[in-house]
Amino acid sequence: MSVPSYAVSDSVSAVLGFALDGLSQRQNTIADNLANIDTPGFRATAVDFESVLRSAIGGPGGAPSAEGAMARRLGGAAPMELDANTPVGENGNNVDLRKETLAAMQSQFMYQMVARAVTDRFALVKTVAGAV
Repeated sequence: MSVPSYAVSDSVSAVLGFALDGLSQRQNTIADNLANIDTPGFRATAVDFESVLRSAIGGPGGAPSAEGAMARRLGGAAPMELDANTPVGENGNNVDLRKETLAAMQSQFMYQMVARAVTDRFALVKTVAGAV
């Protein structure tokens, strides 16, 4: 399931859109890991989009860059898929059910929070535009 994209017109929209895309990719990766829990030799992967996002907005405590630069920084960036750091079992599979379940719950919660931020942002724009 893909997240519908919306026009990025400012740095906040760019950050929110990138976060939704990264969380969606993370959820898909977790689902793939869980689907292959009994597949011999399967290696779990994890998605890291936070480091790309953090560097685009200037790091911890850093001020966001100008709107156009932010959109350019995030526009070409993609979440990174990394090998999961879990021990390998007897069959060569390293999917950890507890770790994947927790990651799925955390990603779902984060996705709901970011989606709510997008909804609130559009409601604010609608109010400002006078289309109450």
